Amino acid sequence: MTASEHTIRNLVVHQLIKAPQGPASIALRRGEVQQSDAAQRLVDHLVDRYSERAGKGYGRFESDEDNFPMPRFIRQHVVDQAIDFATLSQLMMQHLQVRAEQEPLAAGGYVLIARVEHTGIDYLFVALVSEVIGTAISDDLDIVESPHLDLASLRVAGRIDLSAWQRGTERCISFLKGRGDVANYFKLFLGCNDVVIALKETQKLVQGLTEFAQQQAMPTETRDALFERAHGYLEERGEEGEPVSLDTLVERAWPDSPGLLREALNEEDKAVASGFVPDRRAIRPLTHFKAAADHWKIEFDRNSLRSGQVIYDRDNGTLILTEIPEGLRRALLGDRD
Repeated sequence: MTASEHTIRNLVVHQLIKAPQGPASIALRRGEVQQSDAAQRLVDHLVDRYSERAGKGYGRFESDEDNFPMPRFIRQHVVDQAIDFATLSQLMMQHLQVRAEQEPLAAGGYVLIARVEHTGIDYLFVALVSEVIGTAISDDLDIVESPHLDLASLRVAGRIDLSAWQRGTERCISFLKGRGDVANYFKLFLGCNDVVIALKETQKLVQGLTEFAQQQAMPTETRDALFERAHGYLEERGEEGEPVSLDTLVERAWPDSPGLLREALNEEDKAVASGFVPDRRAIRPLTHFKAAADHWKIEFDRNSLRSGQVIYDRDNGTLILTEIPEGLRRALLGDRD
C-alpha cells in the first residue's frame, strides 16, 4: 500500500437513497472496507479537497443528546468502546436518514465514514459523494458510458476532531456550509451547534492576515495595502450587517494570488468560520496601532508611519511623534514651567 499522511483507522461506505422532494432510505454495508490503494487514494482526495474548501461552519456538539445523538454514538465507540466502528457508522446512517427526510431538497449519494489520523489528530470524517456518468473506451474500443464518483464537486461533508472533543475544545466540529438548506440538515445530523462569536472570529481573521503578511515577508507598503483592502471589505460588511464571504475577502484583499491567502486562512489550526458579521472594533488593528502603559495611552494609524508623523526607531525601541498639535504643545510646555 502506498504511503500517505492520512492514516486510515476505519472506513465504511453506505448509501443514502433519496431524490429531491422524495423519501429517504439507506443501504448499509455490513462490515468495514478493507484497506487498499484505491481506498487510500479516495480518502486522501476527499480529505484534501475538504481541507482546501473555504466557507466552513464550526462549532461544538449540541447538549440535547436525545434530539442530537451524535456525541452519544461517538462516546459509545471512542470512550466506552461498547460498539465497533461498523455499528457506529450504521447508527449514524439511521440518524442521517431521519435528517434527510426533514429536508425536501436533500439528495442521496454514497456516504463515506472514516476515522483518520493526521499530524497527531484523531478525527471522524463524513462525506456524501454523488455518482456521475462519464465516458470510457471499452476493451473492444467502443465508446461507452462509465459511472464514477463525482469527486470534483464535494458539497456535503463534515469533520469531528475527536482529540479536541475529548479535551472539551469549543470548536471540535466543522462542516461545509454550501447551500443553506443542505448545510443545515447535515449540521443537524452532526449535532453541531455553530453559534459563532463574531468578535472572536474577527480577531482570528485579523491574526490570520497578520501572520500571512509575516510569512510572505512583505515590504511595509505591500503589507499595508493588503490590510487596507481587507479592512475596507470587512468594514463594509460590518456596516451593512452582512456576513463575511472568505472567497470574496481573499479576492479583494490579495487579488494577485488569492489562492495563496485562501490556503493560509484555511489552515486547520487557525481556520476562520464563514458566515459571521465582522465586529468592526476588532478590525481596527488592520489600520491602527493602539497601546497603553501604566501612565500613557497612544493610538495612530499606519498612514502616519508612512507620512513621517510617527517615527519608530527600531534600534532604540522608541516612538517619535512629529507635528504635535498646538494645544498639546502648549499643555506640555505649561506643565514644564
